[in-house]
Amino acid sequence: MFKPFHKNNAHLTCRYLSKVTALLGVEIEVRIPDSVKDLNSVVYICNHQNTWDMFTLARAVRPNTVSVGKQSLKWIPFFGQMYWLTGNILIDRKNSSKAKSTIAHTASRINSDGLSVWLFPEGTRSNGKGILPFKTGAFRTAQQANVPVVPICASSTNNIKLNRWNNGKVIIEFLEPININNETNDTIKSVTQAAQQMISEKFNDLNREVNAAIEKESK
Repeated sequence: MFKPFHKNNAHLTCRYLSKVTALLGVEIEVRIPDSVKDLNSVVYICNHQNTWDMFTLARAVRPNTVSVGKQSLKWIPFFGQMYWLTGNILIDRKNSSKAKSTIAHTASRINSDGLSVWLFPEGTRSNGKGILPFKTGAFRTAQQANVPVVPICASSTNNIKLNRWNNGKVIIEFLEPININNETNDTIKSVTQAAQQMISEKFNDLNREVNAAIEKESK
């Protein structure tokens, strides 16, 4: 089985990817509470909007963190090979019968390699449709690995355009950790729904904050 040269490779690569936001004319602000800064292995969950996530969210990727993505990503020229070689975990999302083994494999990597993993629980890009319903896989992974879930919310990136120099600001905020050690298989779904609601509310709050700042600057 291929393992990354170092568990921090994905974080270091994201630091370079995030520099593209300056070329896009996007200001990125990342907010991380003290309760998150000192955590070791965790499962990060974040809203997934569009292709710009590759560059905007890269600024927020913490040390020793890898993402979990579909196997087809490795066939994307350049990016796919970079994604695989930096140690990110590739899964077969089309094969639902492998879901349990995928969760077990990811949980094992968290514990054996001292990793944190970044997951998009919506399972697909929202493309301006707000926050889509969450799947439970990220929470079941955290449950098996016995680590907390840290929700992350990024404000809207759907207004980013290549044909202008100023594309405004994106705020990425880490929320308080969710400990699910005492949750059962029966209650994981309700915790997942609560996290979806939490990120949805924060998404609206951040968008209002960004829009208010834009209006203030225009006056």
